[in-house]
Amino acid sequence: MAWKYLLSSLFIFLIFSDKLSAQADTIRMDMNQLIELAKSESPEILLAEIKFSNRYWNYQSYLADLRPQIRFEGRLPIINRTIEPIILPDGSEDFRSRSFMNNNASISLSQLVPGTGGTVFLSTGLSRIDLFGGSGIGTTTSWLSTPVSLGFNQPLFRYNPWEWAAQIEPLRIEEAERQYSEELEAISYRAVNLFFDAITAQLNLRAATVDAANADTLYQLSQGRYELGRIAETDLLQMELNLRNAEAQIAQSRISLNIAMDRLRDFLGIESEVFFDFLLPEDVPDIMPEPDFALEQAQRHRSRVLSFQRQLLESQSEVDRAKGSTGLDLQISGSVGFSQTSDDFAGAYRDLIDQEQLSVGISFPIADWGKTRARREIARARLELTEMTIRQESINFEREILIKVQQYQQVKEQVELSKKSMEITDKRLEITTNRYLIGKIGTLDLNIALSERESARRAYIQALRSFWQTHYEIRGLTMYDFVERRSLVVSPD
Repeated sequence: MAWKYLLSSLFIFLIFSDKLSAQADTIRMDMNQLIELAKSESPEILLAEIKFSNRYWNYQSYLADLRPQIRFEGRLPIINRTIEPIILPDGSEDFRSRSFMNNNASISLSQLVPGTGGTVFLSTGLSRIDLFGGSGIGTTTSWLSTPVSLGFNQPLFRYNPWEWAAQIEPLRIEEAERQYSEELEAISYRAVNLFFDAITAQLNLRAATVDAANADTLYQLSQGRYELGRIAETDLLQMELNLRNAEAQIAQSRISLNIAMDRLRDFLGIESEVFFDFLLPEDVPDIMPEPDFALEQAQRHRSRVLSFQRQLLESQSEVDRAKGSTGLDLQISGSVGFSQTSDDFAGAYRDLIDQEQLSVGISFPIADWGKTRARREIARARLELTEMTIRQESINFEREILIKVQQYQQVKEQVELSKKSMEITDKRLEITTNRYLIGKIGTLDLNIALSERESARRAYIQALRSFWQTHYEIRGLTMYDFVERRSLVVSPD
């Protein structure tokens, strides 16, 4: 179905471009076209894309940390010409002038081991020292090479953030993808609200215009009857009042329509004075979501479910951090390799000498006056609070979906009832108007019929609005399209 949405968006764009080039004021479209336009062109979609982009690159940064790191380090050169104190062979100190240049460079390849939190590395390096002699003494040069060195650094009994990140970060990026999809549905829902604000004002203006024309006709007819003495002056005044009220309603409806159009243009990011002529979405889909199925889809597609899992893992991670950062700290480091020193470059790579290093560092608190225990208890308390909060939010999450599914059937029935009511009041108004024209009834009965017809019309539009709002609310709550029977989760570019 993606190609259909693409063609629809392109069609809307071509119409929009053509209309603007022709300096036309009005673009005709239905609610679905408006939603697709909002999901492709509105400033809100740009904000959603930026937010997802930030989360995406954070995840890419995490993945990059797991890959081998190649690094070059060098100091080229270090020049030192100073007078410094030195220790003589007999243990005394003396000030001597020193003049030398030091150059060193190294390349290292390191790899993080997420499961243990340690690091292994492979490196090679070269150093050169040039001593500048004084009083006729020449310059002496010495080289130090480390052709290859393989080592590791491993902490023990400590908090390992990479082990937890391996569980949390994939959830975080998947949650971001679902949030992006949910923001698309939120845009759809807001587009529906703005659509009905605009079309309600549009239909009110049309109805007011028709009512004003009818009121003018009836007023002219009443004037003739009054002159013939067939109706009282109060009836004539009532018909004139109906006309003035209809004219006032036109002015008010025009103001409401301009406000609604301004809000819609702001939402779509349109700066030009473009007006929309909307079609009322009367074809409601013939579906009835099952509560269990709707809940299953929400559990499968909503970001909130992943958020619960992520929050729980983060709280458990903090408990582990509190335990691992306050107890025994054991660090083991070691390396093996080759090195050599010589007065010339080639000699620094001949007859290499083995070199091995191993170090074990240990630290642990002897007395911290309860600080370690306090940190652990704080982390445990936060974990318990998170678990309780998630349980309550899960209950509310399920209840919200089930309530909305129940409302769906109610608002759908309300659309059918209000449509029938409008048809009845239209027929009654037609009969009442005809009877008034032939003088069978008075203005009171006609006004009642007009009022009932207008109330039924507004109730029908409000019922349609409630239905489509509920329809898109269920889509957003479950991230499932019950009409197309497909998931609404999309993968952002």
